[in-house]
Parts: sequence; C-alpha cells; structure tokens
Amino acid sequence: MEQLPFRTLPFLVLLLFFLHSSQTLAQGPAAAPTAAPAPPAPIVAPAPPAPVAAPTPPAPVAAPIPPPPVSVPAPPVGALSTGPTDVTKILQKAGKFVVLVRLLRETGEANQLYGQLNNSNNAFTMFAPTDNAFSSLKSGTINQLNDEEKTELVQFHIAPTYLTPSLFQTVSNPLRTQAGDSGPGKYQLNITTVGTSVNLTSGITNTGISGTVYTDGQLAIYQIDQVLLPLAIFPAPAPEEGNKKKKSEADNSDGSAPSLSFAMQNVIFLGVISTLTAFYW
Repeated sequence: MEQLPFRTLPFLVLLLFFLHSSQTLAQGPAAAPTAAPAPPAPIVAPAPPAPVAAPTPPAPVAAPIPPPPVSVPAPPVGALSTGPTDVTKILQKAGKFVVLVRLLRETGEANQLYGQLNNSNNAFTMFAPTDNAFSSLKSGTINQLNDEEKTELVQFHIAPTYLTPSLFQTVSNPLRTQAGDSGPGKYQLNITTVGTSVNLTSGITNTGISGTVYTDGQLAIYQIDQVLLPLAIFPAPAPEEGNKKKKSEADNSDGSAPSLSFAMQNVIFLGVISTLTAFYW
C-alpha cells in the first residue's frame, strides 16, 4: 500500500472532525439536564399561643358579722317593744296601775326614765303599787303632799339597778333608791327573802312582791300590793306618845271612869265643907 504523504494527515483529521460534527448537529441539541427539585421548606412549628392570663377572682365579700345574741327573758305581761322602753306604756298595757302612771307623769319621772333607759349603761328596778294599793291609803294621803314629796315618793319605788328574783337574796340593806338618803328615818328600804318570797319594809309599810310585770335585762317591774311610805315623808309617831296612848287605853279597858287626882279630891272636899258651914251658920 502506498503510504500517504505526511502532508495529507491534517486533512484527514479535519475530515473526521467534520463528519463527527455533522452527526452531532443532526441529532439536535441535547436537552438541558432537569434541575433537582428544591427541597421543601422546613415546616416551622406554629408558635404556641400566648398563655391566657387566668381571670382575677373577685375579692371575697366579707360576710356581715351578726350581732352578739342577747338573752332576753320574755316578760310575763305584754311583748317587748321594738322602740325605746317606755315605762308608762308598759304599765298601761298591764292594767291596774292608773294612779302610778299619773304620778309618774305629774312628777316628770316618766320622761326621766325614758331618757335614762335609752342609755344601755343604765338599769332600773321598779316596785309598782296597784290601784288597789293606793285606794287602801287613808283618804288624802297623796293629795296632801307637795310636788317635791310626790316626786320623792315615786322615786322611793325605783332602784337604780336591775334585780332578778335571785339577786334579791344577795342584795345589801338598805336598798338604795332614786329618792336618795337611805339612812335611818329617811328613805330606808330593806329587803328580806324567804325561799322565793321577797318582802319589802320601809319602816311604815311592810309588803311583798306579788308578781312580775315586766323584765328585759335592763328594766324590771314588780307588782306590790301596798304603797311604800318612807319615813322621810310620813314620820312615825314618837315612842313616848305611843306608850302614853297605849297606857291610857289600858287604864280605861275595864270601863271605869278615870280616877281623880289627890289635889282635885282635896279641892272638892274643902268646897263641900265650906258649903255646909255656910248653910248651918
């Protein structure tokens, strides 16, 4: 085989290159490589909801403090009034105290007690004579008193302390009353008890408590069947006069006439002698 000259070698290289390029162009351009799909975006977890603040509970409402219980014994007569304590209304409702109510109003003691009883620091015990008790007095006993004596008589029936039946057993004598001086011969009131019986003595009057009219822990009203007469207003007769009267009554108890004194007998005798002498002479 005849060898090709060296100078034809480049020409062959170019021919091969041309044939190869033509085949490549005939096949068309190659499709661009498909890009890899982008990785999905990471899923962000939703932010947790902001904590909801718990509603502030309402301030507790303080329960009203109930008032302390008050032990109030039920009065035997009438019901307790819701208003201020009025002694005259209590006595009027109980009945049989018309004269005492009149004296309380005339002397002004009703208004004074009304004001004092509306102060919880004050307490009283009243000994209330019935109308029959006043009727049993000697006629004119109350009417002959002046205004001051009537006031003191009413005050003598009121003690400035609350006394229950059991407290009468421990009370100190003489019991002080609204009338004042409780010394001998004044407004002296003594209390004695026998079992549940309570007796009152003024030096003139001796009577007992016959019933309870009203009691509420501050005011007690007890019924008595005689008026308490204080010695300061109704002085007792002197002992000497009383003894003389008793002696005179004892001397005349046999029905004989009182004996004449010795001097009187002499006067009568001399008179008789003088009459006879003058007659015969």
